[in-house]
Amino acid sequence: MIEYIRGTLSDVTSAYIVVDNGGIGYLIYCPNPYSFLPIGAELTVFTYQYVREDAIHLYGFKTREERDLFIHLLSVSGIGPKGALAIVASGEPGRVAAAIENEDERFLTKFPGVGKKTARQMILDLKGKLGRVGTAEQAGVQPAETNRALDDAVQALYALGYSDKEIRRILPELEGEPLATDEYVRKALRLMLNQ
Repeated sequence: MIEYIRGTLSDVTSAYIVVDNGGIGYLIYCPNPYSFLPIGAELTVFTYQYVREDAIHLYGFKTREERDLFIHLLSVSGIGPKGALAIVASGEPGRVAAAIENEDERFLTKFPGVGKKTARQMILDLKGKLGRVGTAEQAGVQPAETNRALDDAVQALYALGYSDKEIRRILPELEGEPLATDEYVRKALRLMLNQ
């Protein structure tokens, strides 16, 4: 699995971008290719390699949260890569995750190719499984207020098996001071044990 590709943006079309890395141009399908502009910019693209009998495609995203949402959406019966990209293109993975958690079928049916049946299937298949997708947004934290170390710490807590509810409860106490990722994790674990 390719976690990410870092390189120079060499081309943008309506469906994909091309990232030059070490003289190799990677064609990467994206939800919104124009968000990666300008041409010539150095960038990091978080990727997912999709393999079928007749095709191997690389999909790319600006954030890990977008990629995680895409991967989860692919697991839903009736949603393929094209439909998953259309949903991720909204640019609000946290809002999509919240709609699934709150069983908001009306919001989910606004996406192209998602009818009531598919929206219901998304809720059935994904409710409770989107923990790290849009965590900051679901907890009421504005994206500008988040930091990378805290995001990584939250992901570590999910990996340790803590639930969305447990993490949201202690998140306000973690946000007050700038710490390294491991310090956030240690502090979070102390808070969890004291509750």
